[in-house]
Amino acid sequence: MLTCRIGNITIGKNAPVRLMAVVNASPESFFSKSFVPPESVLSTVRKFADEGADIIDIGARSTAPNSPIIPVQTERERVTDILKHIEGVGIPISLDTMYPEVLDAALRYDIAAINDIHGLSSPEYSRIAADSGLPVICMASEAAPGDVRGVKATMSALTTVIGRAEKNGIEDLILDPAIGRWIPEREFEDDWELCRHFSEFMELKRPLLAAVSRKSFIGDLTGRTTEDRLAGTLAVTCSLMDKGASLIRAHDVRETADIIRVHQKLNQRI
Repeated sequence: MLTCRIGNITIGKNAPVRLMAVVNASPESFFSKSFVPPESVLSTVRKFADEGADIIDIGARSTAPNSPIIPVQTERERVTDILKHIEGVGIPISLDTMYPEVLDAALRYDIAAINDIHGLSSPEYSRIAADSGLPVICMASEAAPGDVRGVKATMSALTTVIGRAEKNGIEDLILDPAIGRWIPEREFEDDWELCRHFSEFMELKRPLLAAVSRKSFIGDLTGRTTEDRLAGTLAVTCSLMDKGASLIRAHDVRETADIIRVHQKLNQRI
């Protein structure tokens, strides 16, 4: 497996499983308790770092089904406002956006990685990302975020993503198999199938991101609301680490850091 570096953090191969903490600048988020207003972002980032986060992922637009659509300019203003507050904070920052205008504005600040749920399907976005020289986290997407169903189609989409990255000269790449109800056609069983077959994506020889925090397929099984899906999230996360996840994206930093440490101890990786 190839490795990837985000700031001073090595991801993949024999490196420890890393933790990416979600800092959510979108009040429209499906998990309302995760919203962080600009005046609280610096203390939140420091708290997450103390709790065990290796990387902070900043997002300012909800991509959950049926979320309100906000103007790109609003997302851009939210992102730059957040980044101003955490300049020089001392932990690598990843930006979660699929819009070239937002990415371009964010690159004026100190970010260490790009998180693209569009899978580099935008030529303009891909060019900006490549010119930045930053590592990119790419979700399995053909033309829209998470627009494939099934293990075979996801594998094909991730292969396409790798091809786009190579075409643009992007070498540092992390793959996201797009677990979640990204399109209306997706069924909850589709997500469980991706989880069961997660290890198959290691054939692509790139580090894998597990992003399942509090998602609806867990709530469908357990009958729990978004606010009460932590236990289910941690159970799925443990399984995905067994299946090769190198990077975990999570809202609940302290609890996720604990299960990563326990998992690695059981596997003699610390």
